[in-house]
Amino acid sequence: MSVPNTRLMRKFIFKIHLWLSVPLGLIVTVICLSGAVLVFEEEITRALRPKLYHAEAPVEVQPLPPSQLVARIGDQMPDSLHLASLQLSSQRNEPCMVAFRETGRKRLSVDPYTGHVNGWVENSAFFGTMRKLHRWLLDPPVSKGETSVGKIIVGVSTMCLAVILVSGLILWIPRNRKALLNRLKVSFSGGCRRFWHDCHTSLGFYTTLLLLVMTLTGLTWSFGWYRTIAYALFGGGQQNIAVQENTMQKSDSGNRNGRERTGKGTADLELREVRTETEAPKFDYAVWDEMLTQLTIHYPVYKTIVLTQTEAQVARQSTIRRTDRITFDPRSARLGDITHYEDMPRQQRLRAWFYAFHTGSWGGIWTKLLYFLAAFIGATLPLTGYYLWWKRKSDWRKTK
Repeated sequence: MSVPNTRLMRKFIFKIHLWLSVPLGLIVTVICLSGAVLVFEEEITRALRPKLYHAEAPVEVQPLPPSQLVARIGDQMPDSLHLASLQLSSQRNEPCMVAFRETGRKRLSVDPYTGHVNGWVENSAFFGTMRKLHRWLLDPPVSKGETSVGKIIVGVSTMCLAVILVSGLILWIPRNRKALLNRLKVSFSGGCRRFWHDCHTSLGFYTTLLLLVMTLTGLTWSFGWYRTIAYALFGGGQQNIAVQENTMQKSDSGNRNGRERTGKGTADLELREVRTETEAPKFDYAVWDEMLTQLTIHYPVYKTIVLTQTEAQVARQSTIRRTDRITFDPRSARLGDITHYEDMPRQQRLRAWFYAFHTGSWGGIWTKLLYFLAAFIGATLPLTGYYLWWKRKSDWRKTK
């Protein structure tokens, strides 16, 4: 390509970069800054409330069996709460987490050695606000799967950010070796304007790859059509369609049943449900003791084990969410079907991978640190860009 054509192309790309950045820059700053705050949500929450996330492990003392834990929890909690699950950790200094049917996502922290209740584990209001700001600009959808104005704005802005990053990378490409060396460092001796220019170009170059990864994975939560395409590219397309068809069939069946449940039929159905719940035999939590023994034999190394009245979930020692599901007989504790993580639908596994690569959790604390720095720098790029644009406009007015 000739030099004039190259200049025209760079000028065209610069205009795309500029006129997408100017109207969306502040939104990108909000998305990146809130995302940077959320990177260390778990670590900050644990540090601020150590009582709920730490247990003193006595020397040569084993944790209480699940049945004894449940009994001691029952002595401290009201009868109106019905236990749904018990989470046990492989780490001796971590407490148990108990979920109840009536408390939603709230969990109870319990000392595994004494059964003493430490308190309720709830989502932080601050991080909850940051999450709503990051995903929906404080305008969450009415229900899961639906859209809102905030969700659309975040999705469109994120999609445009991908174009801004790619165009910025093209504009960064130097023409010679000297320019390359200048664009790889930030100068502190060339004045204020040079400093902010280098911050925009050099730091933008270093963070482009991670910002692109965050952008392209984050779009799967904004648009269903994008999620379908992204899963299809990694081999999850057919299963995604099958899941959607299965969901639609269940929905249609539910709608038909709902239309049929009128008058006397509704009353009879409610009566049967109450009768079934009343007549159901009380669950023997000693079954969990036997289940835990069998599971620790099958899984000598694990991260957590979650026990319910019908199945167990074993999370492996991994930075990616890898969970095996095991069904069992609630009367005899006999193991049933074991669904390994590798045997689960590819779409479900892709969702875990996309989440890990979006949040930086895939490589532990060091990748989280890199993601935090990249997201924080990403929040500053529109601001430094606004400054350079304003200085450019000022120079143009002076020469006019």
